[in-house]
Amino acid sequence: VQLQASGGGLVLPGGSLTLSCATSGRTRNYVVGWFRQAPGKERDFVSAIAISGTTFYDDAVKGRFTISRDNAKNTVYLQMNNLTPEDTAVYYCAVPVGDVVFRFADRYEYWGQGTLVTVSS
Repeated sequence: VQLQASGGGLVLPGGSLTLSCATSGRTRNYVVGWFRQAPGKERDFVSAIAISGTTFYDDAVKGRFTISRDNAKNTVYLQMNNLTPEDTAVYYCAVPVGDVVFRFADRYEYWGQGTLVTVSS
């Protein structure tokens, strides 16, 4: 599985961004997760979408971020609203082996290259 994340950039606090994760295969067949890594910190779970379409969010982003999937485009999106400086990080999309949703980065086998999100005034 090959993944390509895009859509990062510089945004003002309170602003919005939408990240995209294009997959090489049929997105409907994968669990896809989003993680983020701030400088000097570990790679943390942000959100995931199961094969069933069930969505999962870390408490830090619940209510602000929305994950979705466009099966026709084999792309998963992460809509991010009301961004704060604490959301600044490199964001990665990833796919685990199997069809279970994990919140731990070491359970994910395939990774995109990451896209930088900077929230700053």
